[in-house]
Amino acid sequence: MHVVLVEPEIPPNTGNIARLCAATRTPLHLVEPLGFRLDDTTLKRAGMDYWRQVKWRRWPHWRAFWETQIAPPAPKSPPSAGRRRPRVWFIESGGPRRYSEAVFGPDDYLVFGRETAGLPSALLAGQRDHWLRLPMFNPASRSLNLANCVAIVLYEALRQNGFPGECPA
Repeated sequence: MHVVLVEPEIPPNTGNIARLCAATRTPLHLVEPLGFRLDDTTLKRAGMDYWRQVKWRRWPHWRAFWETQIAPPAPKSPPSAGRRRPRVWFIESGGPRRYSEAVFGPDDYLVFGRETAGLPSALLAGQRDHWLRLPMFNPASRSLNLANCVAIVLYEALRQNGFPGECPA
């Protein structure tokens, strides 16, 4: 599983998501522009000492991320039998399906947008089958906190895959 934050703006959210990724051993991808500096004290405080434990990478823009992670050149040998390509899931309000209706694979990418604007419409165009939403029940509530959304969807994806690598209690 991978978590991708496209243009995150709020340091404490990104710090909390980094902490979540460290605890679940989930790689974190940060797609610029970022709404903060990575040495921001609020970012560090929210992620505490977990930044050393998370595997993360910063990308200069969406295209660099996509071309490197999702659409790399075809391998010279055929993929191993039974192995499928990772899917990219765009989690954004207005999606046609709930996140709980998706079938997540172990190498899938969970993509989340900016706190104030969500994912760019250009990214969502043509992604109807991979555009997911979290259900909302109060029309007066605009959205959930980004870190909460990431936690909800990531844990559902991990649950579907049997919580691989879980530490013993």
